[in-house]
Amino acid sequence: MSLPKPVPGLVISYSYLWAQEHKGGAEDGRKNRPCAIVAARRIVEGREVVTVVPITHSAPADPADGIELPAPLKAYLGLDEMPSWVVVSETNDFLWPGPDLRPIPGSTPARFHYGMLPPRFYGYLRDRILQAHARRALHRIRRTE
Repeated sequence: MSLPKPVPGLVISYSYLWAQEHKGGAEDGRKNRPCAIVAARRIVEGREVVTVVPITHSAPADPADGIELPAPLKAYLGLDEMPSWVVVSETNDFLWPGPDLRPIPGSTPARFHYGMLPPRFYGYLRDRILQAHARRALHRIRRTE
């Protein structure tokens, strides 16, 4: 079981910790879910800090907080057929690979990534995250091991 290189646009399986759960004192996510890597920065001793945004079936209350994934993109990534959104208003940062990286259920051999977002979609996602940051609507959770 080899780990993929953490690159922006890669969709991984990860135990995401929502900002609301974090505020309530939780340290672990309740559910494994697809998450898109939006940044990877090298730090000391060759490890990287990776920033991810969650993919969820729940539409955001504020449309500015999410991007609906097109059905063909979901199919390309091997995700289910239900509508899904990428949340742009919160992120998790963690040291790669970290204990919250999870194998995709049913993958044989076990793998941790679904695939890459197309460059154009990733660029749009990045711009929407920057807009959320500019309007001070971005909640960043720094995870520890």
